[in-house]
Amino acid sequence: MSEDFLRDRVALVTGASGGIGRALSLRLAQAGARVALHYASGDDRARQLVDEIGAERASAFGYDLARAESAAELMKEVADALGPVDVLVANAGASKVQEYQDVTVEDWDRIMAVNLRAPFLLAQAALPGMRERGFGRVLFVSSVAAYTGGVVGPHYAASKAGLLGMMRFLASRTAADGVTVNAIAPALIEDTQMLPGDPGDLAQRIPVGRLGKPGEVADLALALLRNGYVTNEAVLIDGGLFPH
Repeated sequence: MSEDFLRDRVALVTGASGGIGRALSLRLAQAGARVALHYASGDDRARQLVDEIGAERASAFGYDLARAESAAELMKEVADALGPVDVLVANAGASKVQEYQDVTVEDWDRIMAVNLRAPFLLAQAALPGMRERGFGRVLFVSSVAAYTGGVVGPHYAASKAGLLGMMRFLASRTAADGVTVNAIAPALIEDTQMLPGDPGDLAQRIPVGRLGKPGEVADLALALLRNGYVTNEAVLIDGGLFPH
C-alpha cells in the first residue's frame, strides 16, 4: 500500500493524551491523517498535542468512556467535526492495582466499561461505515496481562483478554470488506500511567533490560494500520517478557 494511504483519512485515537496514545497520534498525523484526540482527563495535554500537530489536522474531544452513552456521542461529534472515522485505535484504558479479594463490583464494572465495553461500542459504531466505504482499520490496545494474568488485577487482565476475543469475532466478519481488526499487547512501557511498580525494578524483569518506549509501540501500531493483509492478529510488544 502506498505511503500516503492515510492522507486525509480520519483517525480516532482514544486515550490520546497518554504516552502511547500521544506517540501514535503524532505518527498518524505525520502520515497525513486528520486525528481526533480523545481524552478523559488530561485536557491540558490534549490541547498541547493539538497545538503540536496543528489545529488543521487535529481536534480534541473529552469524554468519560465509563459512561455507556459516551461512545456514540464521541463518534457523532468526531464525524460532525472531521468526517466519518476510517481508523479507530481503542487505546484508552483504566487500571487499579488490586488483589482479587479486594475487587468490588464497582471496581470491576468501571474497568470493564472503559477497557472492554467502550472499545466494542466504538467499533460497533464505526464498522458499518468502514465496510460501506470499503476501507477501515480497527486496532485494540490490549496487554500482556491478557496472556499472563499480569499484576494489576483480575478485572484488568480479564478486560484485556476480552479485547482479543472481540477482535477475532469482528475480524472474521469484516475482512472481505476491506476492514482489518487487530490488537497489540504492550507490557511495561515508560511514560504511561499503567506501570504497576517502580520503573527500575520493573526493568530488571525484562529480557532486553529496559522499559519499552511509547514510540516503539506507535511504530508497531502504525505498521499494522498500514498493512491491509494483516487482520485477526494480536502482536505482543514486551521486550521478550512473555515467551510464546
